[in-house]
Amino acid sequence: MPEHTPTNRSRVLGTETEFGIAAKDNSSADPVTGSIAVIGHYTGLPAPGAIWDYEHENPLLDARGFVVDGERDCPNPDYNRQLNKVLANGGRLYVDGAHPEYSTPECSTAREVVAFERAGERILAQSLREMARVRGGEQYVLYKNNSDGKGNSYGYHENYLVSRAVPFGTIARVLTPFLVTRPIFAGAGKVGAENQTTPAEYQISQRADFFECLLDLNTMVKRPIINTRDEPHAEHAKFRRLHVIVGDANMAEVSTYLKVGTLDIVLELLEAGAELPSVELDEPVRVFKQVSRDLDMKETLKLAGGRPTTALAIQRAYLNAAVSFYAANGLDPSTQDILRRWETVLDTLDRDPRLLVQQLDWVAKRHMIESYMDRKGCGWDDPRIKLMDLQYHDVRPDRGLFYTLERGEHIERIVEEAEIQRAELTPPPGTRAYFRGRCASKFAKALYGASWTSVLFDVGNATIKKVPLMDPHRGTQALTGGLLDTVDSVDALIEKLKA
Repeated sequence: MPEHTPTNRSRVLGTETEFGIAAKDNSSADPVTGSIAVIGHYTGLPAPGAIWDYEHENPLLDARGFVVDGERDCPNPDYNRQLNKVLANGGRLYVDGAHPEYSTPECSTAREVVAFERAGERILAQSLREMARVRGGEQYVLYKNNSDGKGNSYGYHENYLVSRAVPFGTIARVLTPFLVTRPIFAGAGKVGAENQTTPAEYQISQRADFFECLLDLNTMVKRPIINTRDEPHAEHAKFRRLHVIVGDANMAEVSTYLKVGTLDIVLELLEAGAELPSVELDEPVRVFKQVSRDLDMKETLKLAGGRPTTALAIQRAYLNAAVSFYAANGLDPSTQDILRRWETVLDTLDRDPRLLVQQLDWVAKRHMIESYMDRKGCGWDDPRIKLMDLQYHDVRPDRGLFYTLERGEHIERIVEEAEIQRAELTPPPGTRAYFRGRCASKFAKALYGASWTSVLFDVGNATIKKVPLMDPHRGTQALTGGLLDTVDSVDALIEKLKA
């Protein structure tokens, strides 16, 4: 693809990963207590006593213009501290439902998301190691996956800041066919089927079996392809936070990179009013499950009106729209790299998906399992195969099968080791996460709490000072780095901010 004058793309991106948790001893405490214990053993916390500020959070707001009945989160301060940990990298480690969960800080590029997700895997692995050291043995195992194989699914959610000028109905219409077919390069792979869906020996997506409608606010029951939550964690009049819940939690960096990077590109085209594919699927929920079972990429998908297409054809239509847009408007090197990889992966999937064994999760896992079955002479119904499916996602570096592939250099990398190490304790420079993370580390003793939209300081005399962060594009290193380098107290920081 030809190079052009770079565009100025600065979308705010981030992901949330609920980790599967399994007790090694059936007599161990319940998953909620276990999850609280796990995150409480992470030793890299700058301010372990900080709370999470829920003031500007309301997950009951629906993008279709109404508020759903329900109770908002507002735990008492002591329980709040157990459930929430503010990280030095500007992210959040917490307990959601019955799972440990890690949210990356707000990132600016797909590459940053990859690095900060990998840092999250290591944070949880460190927590397990420390917990085992303190308690004299392992009590829990954590998996970066989306299903326990027993009918229970847990989430992996992507978040994209979008201009509120784009109508939500347009977002839903344009993204539905894109998201339904995206698993062909972003699926994590799965043995069997769940949720009373059509039987399958192996499928591409871990999540597809659990989606039951097109639009809804729910994330745990009656899961929708398009989630309608309208909780921007920013100025409501300016921004939407597109909350994407259909994606798998990936281990392979290429899958994560393309999953986030391609959607970022499609959203840029949407905001620019560019021409995008006009595709309407017949029964998108059914098609989602069909795509997940199409290991050879050859099945015909039915469009509204009866015309046939394929998952590859739909993805190529979005790719071609992006190529045309950037040919006229210019592109930066990172966008160019995503477009190049997107095109290469689609072409290779068309030839033979097995050729992507070093890039995509679902292909790598399938190859590993089928090689084992050939050696052992067993089939997909063998209990050991279900176990391998889980072990691929084990966050323990010495036990996870994905990490075995990685150590053997059988999986392509996107980020360098130094980027992951830096991402554990250093916030990204291009968003408000920089200010949050730096404050958590530099003023740890005075940090009362934080949220996506605020940092709270205890300045003494029972007084809490809040620094608002409603604009995700402010609080960056460029805007606040020099200030944070020069002040030596919270009082000095607040005075400087006033000035």
